[in-house]
Amino acid sequence: MYLELQKRLEGHLRSVLAAKYDLQLETIPLETPPDLKFGELATPIAFELARSLRKAPKVIAHEIVATLGTVEGFAGFEVAGAGYINARLDRAAAARLIAAGETQHSSKGLLHAMVEHTSINPNKAAHIGHLRNAILGDTFVRLLRAAGQKVDVQNYIDNTGVQVADVVVGFLHLEGKSLADVRLLLEDLKQKGERIDYYCWDLYAKISQWYEQGSEEENAARKKLRYATLHELEQGNNETAEIAELISTAVLRRHLETMLRLDIEYDFLPRESEILRLKFWEAAFEQLKETGVLYYETEGKNKGCWVMTRPGAEIADGETNEYAKVIVRSNGTITYVGKDIAYHLWKFGLLGKDFCYKPFFTYPNHECWISAEHGDEPHPHFGGAQAIYNVIDARQSDPQANVIQALRGMGYTEQADRYIHFSYEMVALTPRCAVELGYDVSDEDLARPYIEVSGRKGFGVKADDLIDKLIAATRAEVDARQTGRDETERQKIAGQIAIGALRYFMLKFTRNSVIAFDFKDALSFEGETGPYIQYAVVRARNIFRKGGTTPEAVLAEFAATDPAPWLEGEAAQDIWALWLRAARRTLVLEQCISTSEPAFLAKHAFQLAQEFNNFYHRHHILTEEDPARKVFLLATAAVVLRELVVVLNWLGIESPEAM
Repeated sequence: MYLELQKRLEGHLRSVLAAKYDLQLETIPLETPPDLKFGELATPIAFELARSLRKAPKVIAHEIVATLGTVEGFAGFEVAGAGYINARLDRAAAARLIAAGETQHSSKGLLHAMVEHTSINPNKAAHIGHLRNAILGDTFVRLLRAAGQKVDVQNYIDNTGVQVADVVVGFLHLEGKSLADVRLLLEDLKQKGERIDYYCWDLYAKISQWYEQGSEEENAARKKLRYATLHELEQGNNETAEIAELISTAVLRRHLETMLRLDIEYDFLPRESEILRLKFWEAAFEQLKETGVLYYETEGKNKGCWVMTRPGAEIADGETNEYAKVIVRSNGTITYVGKDIAYHLWKFGLLGKDFCYKPFFTYPNHECWISAEHGDEPHPHFGGAQAIYNVIDARQSDPQANVIQALRGMGYTEQADRYIHFSYEMVALTPRCAVELGYDVSDEDLARPYIEVSGRKGFGVKADDLIDKLIAATRAEVDARQTGRDETERQKIAGQIAIGALRYFMLKFTRNSVIAFDFKDALSFEGETGPYIQYAVVRARNIFRKGGTTPEAVLAEFAATDPAPWLEGEAAQDIWALWLRAARRTLVLEQCISTSEPAFLAKHAFQLAQEFNNFYHRHHILTEEDPARKVFLLATAAVVLRELVVVLNWLGIESPEAM
């Protein structure tokens, strides 16, 4: 509603400026005044026009206000200070609009987006850092869909990379297992109820140390073994590649099961093995050569390589560009960036090739497909997106920039503009959290604000272990508070609170912030946490339960009343501020999408819960003696409850019935 009224005022101002000054402005700056006594909206447009109109801002502001006339939903306009124009809403009319709810969400911008997130190497269990990626990506998918966009969710699987090769080396050379042995191991783990991703977690740490434990000569030989194994994986059709296929597929399935605990789902799992074997690179290579993006280097350190000039590199005639980005090495192998260029040409529908598809993982409402060399029909159409969002950590900024550069060089400027690197910083642990998880923490590390995790060193938090520990901690609290509920109900509530705590903790920080995870901070019922917001929902629901009514019934009754008496005056300012906060949902949604920053929605949810809790303590809703005012107070609670449930759902957080 707030966004609707804001756009209405913006459109009217644009018409006034065109009629009075013959000005055609694309945007009109609108702001929220610092205090409601100045109104609900303000514009500094008079200051921006002062130079071109050669008048004082205050004079221009008065001229605009005199011409504005009546605008539906607004009570009036006034000039403030040296030239600000303040707008005051018709509060009663606005409250009725807010109570009626949003009729539609913005569908501004692109209609078909592709979001790639999670993308865990299928060589070991998912860890806490992967959770930030997946939660950010999943939340952004929910926001895009809430805005009316069609979204395909992709989880890229690097099943032929060096991390998978390392685990295969571990099976073959540390444990001496054959293909048959690996098959037996998978079956044995399944029968015991043990997990292949946990098994590989330990093996990956061992093999990482093994590469560095021998003599210099031994370590060099072991590294050669790694790259020989990597080459076999890329070639395919051999026993080593078959072992990698077995292990990576089993680990991938475990990753999907882990993410499903967080209500995170995918549509398509493109694998690097198919990018290689379906000749995606060959098709991209021809385009890159034809458009001059790549050239063959005949001199210098990159001799024999196909390279791409980095932007901004100025090389004198006759000199060799030593700073060019190598795309194809002199031995003919393709770099990560090269394969990524091919993949993104496919994403935009520019490659002239497609994957084959097979169903892989069944969700309650849809099938998740995986790439294959030979596929099943029919299958959904993937690729050909209008916009791409890649949720990849900030350390990958350079490779992402190289892909965008290649697209621009090939003439795909519009697609390059719609390629968004949705970057984020790492997740670490507070020293207190590391101790709680049973790690030995040195005195030096105890003094640090956070401790970095490392999968290679085996120091980190497996995602499922973290979720289990959060649920266990929450369950103890639920058992103490909800003694009248059965086992199933208490476990469900504990899960809702734990997942809500985890998701909110990962979302409340802006993407460029390093997160230091801490159990106590995440699970607190006080402060900026998921449980605090969930508790506001429970508190609001309890009002209606105790009052013997429903939010829907109250809002239907409210629609026939005049709320004006309860919205005017100094005493009503806090309640009116709460109504306005509740009305900002679509405004915040657009802000999140335009900035690729879900933290704004997390902050909005917390502020709405906080203002509602203040309202709850200040006003005795169920004991209010004036029937009309009681309906108004109940309607206030109903509006906030509705908005909190919607916003929490966009954050991927459930709203429990009790806590």
